[in-house]
Amino acid sequence: MIKTLFLFLFIASLFSCTKEVKIDIPGYKAELVVDGAIETDQHPIVLLSQAGNVYADSYIETYVNSFITTADVKVVVENDTFILVPTLLTDLPESTQKKFAEMLKAEWPDILQLPIQIYTNNDLIGEVGKAYTLIIQYKDQTYEGTTTLPVPVPLQSVFWKLEPETGEYGFSHGILADPPNVFNAYKWEVKRINTQIDGTPLDYTFRKVSGAHFRDRYFDGLTIEITRSNPLKRKDSTHLEIYKHYYRLGDSLVIKFSSIDQKTYEFFRAKSAQLENSGNPFSTPINLPSNMSNGALGIWAGYSTTFDTLWCVE
Repeated sequence: MIKTLFLFLFIASLFSCTKEVKIDIPGYKAELVVDGAIETDQHPIVLLSQAGNVYADSYIETYVNSFITTADVKVVVENDTFILVPTLLTDLPESTQKKFAEMLKAEWPDILQLPIQIYTNNDLIGEVGKAYTLIIQYKDQTYEGTTTLPVPVPLQSVFWKLEPETGEYGFSHGILADPPNVFNAYKWEVKRINTQIDGTPLDYTFRKVSGAHFRDRYFDGLTIEITRSNPLKRKDSTHLEIYKHYYRLGDSLVIKFSSIDQKTYEFFRAKSAQLENSGNPFSTPINLPSNMSNGALGIWAGYSTTFDTLWCVE
């Protein structure tokens, strides 16, 4: 009897502590979204779109129709101004097409089936040490953002290390000597250069690894060893599933290692955190930082790139 009474009082106390919570969800606002990049020895790429309504139905037609091709876009570098014009993806150099596919995490050449136009200028090529200001005029509004191509910090060496318990699998490693007393941030991407049986490449584009974007907060001025897993799709049925995030003995890949400025790093750090916590009901919603003015979303990013070939051999 006493236990029953105690249980009743406990349940009653729980209900007495409840409180109705009302959340005002802000209405949909059609904001400008900028997906732009420039890297050393490459042409600029800028995709403009309109932010979608999260509560609306999602269709590929809706996505394609959100792209904007009627804006005035230019890039100012030092005393020169370059007009960027919307150009069909199929009319761009192959290297630009593949860079755009990497930005969207899409497959090349599959992405060429979409009627996408991106802003570019073949006369503008990224150079180390320069600042690039993107200026967009759209619907009587002006949006502006600046990115830089910092002096690149290459990896001193790269190597593959066999994990003995796996038999023939291991991770990629690199030695980085971080310059002291200055902000440095990096991005690590990979692409295999092995070919399939029919001679076609295993990978057409680079893919970022887990923990691709990182900065030198905890190793400023130090020489460290970096270990990264394999983010690439397995296209070999003999590659064991349990080791899908490893590189296999005999793999050959190119590591694309980029130096990035602080605004670029902060955007992608926040974006990664948002994606990782998207299924967590206790995570705190965040607005992604942007280097674009006037409320535009997205990023105008700069990459100073270096490349290393890694042979997965003992």
